[in-house]
Amino acid sequence: MTIRSGVTRTVGTYPELLLVLVAAVVGLSVGSPLRWVGGHQGINILLAILVFATALGVSTDALRQLSSSGRQLVAALVMGVTLLPATSWLASRLVAAGSLREGVMAIGIAPCEIASVATTALAGGEAALAAAVLIGSTALCVALAGPILSLEATQAHVHPVHILVNLAVVVALPLVAGLATGAKVHLSERQETQASSAAIAALVGLVALVAAQVHLGVAYLAVLGAIALIVAVSALLGAALGRTTSSSRATSLLLTTSMRDFAIAAGLASAAFGPAAAAPLGLYGVVVITWGTAVAGRLRATASR
Repeated sequence: MTIRSGVTRTVGTYPELLLVLVAAVVGLSVGSPLRWVGGHQGINILLAILVFATALGVSTDALRQLSSSGRQLVAALVMGVTLLPATSWLASRLVAAGSLREGVMAIGIAPCEIASVATTALAGGEAALAAAVLIGSTALCVALAGPILSLEATQAHVHPVHILVNLAVVVALPLVAGLATGAKVHLSERQETQASSAAIAALVGLVALVAAQVHLGVAYLAVLGAIALIVAVSALLGAALGRTTSSSRATSLLLTTSMRDFAIAAGLASAAFGPAAAAPLGLYGVVVITWGTAVAGRLRATASR
């Protein structure tokens, strides 16, 4: 997806969903070799590529026009570091103690899903507001994820400084580099398409690597229940945020609040607890991208009537 002048040009949102589903099946099927890649910085490398390629398309001009959305933006960012982490912590109690619970816990600490900017545009929402939430929530995640996890995971040895350094290298630096490059160099349509294709390829690769950590069993029924609870509660919170603003901004708030970034959550869980903790994030990624695409399609169809 590419963001220019506050408008997102979606590169086949539905084909992207299909690719994600295929990647999840491949990850579950191949297993061991992909687990080796995931355990040797594969998740971090692809995450850095995804963040950089996406940041290339963010228009700083569009973001400067957001003064009238300041209150909603601040509310969304505050909710992202308070209520959403609390929601994922509570939902993780449905899962037995161990790596699966730790992975679920990381969902609410992650920033908004990078793909939520594309789904916002597809739904007719305000893409510039969605992009601002993406940037702001990512910065807050880098700064606060370590302390939040150390408070929530009282039974695990979480090192906030290690998490901060990992997120700074894998998320913050590629984000800043992408934004700076995009602001300095006017990308041609071909370059925008190439950046978008790189982002999609990295996203698909991440789904495969994270899905490879999954060992399907009865325990995943509890994980699925926890994920459904997180998506439902975050969607209600996002809808509540949008009740006092325009429909286009309400759409942005709904999608950015209810879609948390599975890839950054996977990187966060891996850094804090080890690669096995990333396993639930593959399932969450498929669920949340399916949710976002379905909601965007529904809102777009409703608006066209």
